[in-house]
Amino acid sequence: MLWIPFTLFAAFMQAWRNAFQKQLSQDLGATSVTLARFILAGPIAALYLWGLYYWQPSQPLPHFTQTHTGYLFAAYIIGAAVCQIAATALMVRLFQLRNYAVGVGLAKSEAIWAAILGVAFFGTLLSPLGWLGVVIGSLAVGLLSGLRHVTAHVSPKTLILGVASGLSFALTSLWVREASLLLALDFPFSAAWVLLLVISLQTLLLVSWLGIRDPASLTGLIKRPTLTALVSITSCLGSIGWFSAMSLESVALVKTLGQIEVLFTLLISTYYFKVKLARQDKWGLALIVLAALCVMWA
Repeated sequence: MLWIPFTLFAAFMQAWRNAFQKQLSQDLGATSVTLARFILAGPIAALYLWGLYYWQPSQPLPHFTQTHTGYLFAAYIIGAAVCQIAATALMVRLFQLRNYAVGVGLAKSEAIWAAILGVAFFGTLLSPLGWLGVVIGSLAVGLLSGLRHVTAHVSPKTLILGVASGLSFALTSLWVREASLLLALDFPFSAAWVLLLVISLQTLLLVSWLGIRDPASLTGLIKRPTLTALVSITSCLGSIGWFSAMSLESVALVKTLGQIEVLFTLLISTYYFKVKLARQDKWGLALIVLAALCVMWA
C-alpha cells in the first residue's frame, strides 16, 4: 500500500505545478512553459538519487547493456520523455484556450487511457472493482472540471487537444512503469534512475530546440526566475511521487487515485485564482472519494 501516499503526494505537487504553469503561460509560449517544468528538475532528481545511495550504499548500480532488454529500456526512456513533453505542451495550450479547471479536467482523461492501453498492450490486469473505480473517477473529473457543458461551451479543437494530452500522459506513465520494471532494482531505486534519465533527456531536447528555434524563450524564463523555479521544483517532486507509485502498482490504479489532484486543483482555483466553485462540485468530490476507495480496495 506504499503506492497510495506516493500518489497523494504526487497529485498535490502536480496541482501546484499546473497552477504555476498557468501563470507562466500568460507571458510565454507552450514550449517555454514546458521547459520550465524540466529545467531545474534534473539537478533535483540527481540529488534525490544520490541521497538514496547515501542512505543505502550497498545497492547496486544498473547495468545498461547492448542487448534486447537494453534497447527496449532505451526505447521506453525516449518514448516517455518525448510523450511527456508533448502532453505538457498540449496541456499548456489548453490553459490558453479554456479556464484552468477545464484544461486539467480534459488532460485527466489519462486514467481511462492508461486502463485501456495497459490492459490491451502492457499485460495489466484490472479487477471489476478496479474498472469501476476508473470509470467513476472519470465521471468525477468531468463534474469537477465543468465538462458537463462540453457540447455547448468547449470547441472541437479544445476536445482534441485534451484527449491528445491525456493519451500522451498515459503513454508516458505506461512506458515509465515498464522501464522501472526492466531495471529490476529495489524500490525506489529503479524509479529514481528512470526519473533522472527521462528528465535529463527532456531538458537536453527542449534546450536544444529552443536554442535553435527560439532563443528569446530561454531569455523569458531567465527573466521569471521565481515562477520558473516553482514550476520545476513542484514538477520534480510530483514526478518522484508518480514514478515511485507506478513502480509499485499498475498505472490505471495510480492515475485513478491521482485524480484527487482535481480536488487540489479546485481548492487552488478557489483560494489562489479566486474562481467561484460550481454547485455540482460536491457531487464530483463524492465521486472522487468513491473512486479512490474502489482502486485502493482493488
